Amino acid sequence: MNASVERFEDVGAYLERVGPFLAAREPEQMLILGITSGLLAFPGAFEQPVYFAAVVDGDRVALAAIRTPPWRLVIGEVDDPRLLEALIDDLANDPGGQDLPGVMGPDPEVERFAEGWAKRTGFEARRAMGERAHKLERVREVRRPSGSMRPATEADRPLLADWLLAFAAEAVPDDPPLDPQPMIDRYLAGGARGLRLWDVDGQIVSFAGFGGPTPNGIRVGPVYTPPELRKRGYATALVADLSAERLAEGKRFCFLFTDLANPTANHIYQEIGYEPVRDVAVYTFRRP
Repeated sequence: MNASVERFEDVGAYLERVGPFLAAREPEQMLILGITSGLLAFPGAFEQPVYFAAVVDGDRVALAAIRTPPWRLVIGEVDDPRLLEALIDDLANDPGGQDLPGVMGPDPEVERFAEGWAKRTGFEARRAMGERAHKLERVREVRRPSGSMRPATEADRPLLADWLLAFAAEAVPDDPPLDPQPMIDRYLAGGARGLRLWDVDGQIVSFAGFGGPTPNGIRVGPVYTPPELRKRGYATALVADLSAERLAEGKRFCFLFTDLANPTANHIYQEIGYEPVRDVAVYTFRRP
């Protein structure tokens, strides 16, 4: 093996090099594909330089990785775990690598990166979350609660800000603090990103977002219902209708990520028609 790392200054050059490699396994590589599509749509979304990296074996792209600071590193499919050593070396020699808060990638391969990073840097690695990527191509019939889906509007901004913060505190407590306003701006701008609400006689009871399009798919999430309104079928119906809407507009599939520690959510999405693609894991790093 003759592995080395190629770095890129912008998303266009990165996709020119790794795009065909990612698209060849679109369901498995959908997170990186979605992140890059977001960078194309909103080039000024991140103040710090984005880390674009491809591990090549000879001249062949064999692994893709991306980081949008201050967020964690995202690693794509890992066919040969030895490739991770080249990525660790590259990040360890990069000034931006010293503040790496964590990594997300295919499970169990990402564990090897986390262990290698901890050994190389002296940081402590902790498994923070296990997730499962799902894909849907056809929506199944689900129980219909009262209410209906509608697009979010500017008038919904205060509620959306509160609920996005509540979602982050519950679902991703290890992530950097969230500023919901720029996120809402991008959702309300339309295009390939948006928010849908479940409205019951003027009361909003659940929201679901979509974005991060891939060549043939789109990601659904975040999804949030306040605790006092759960177990009434609102999120199930909302995700079903949102997914059907995306498919009707020409997407071949929708995808989403679920927390493996939340069996209720996993069951709900499988009822809608989402099928497992692969498991991923999140590790966090901190100084001892």
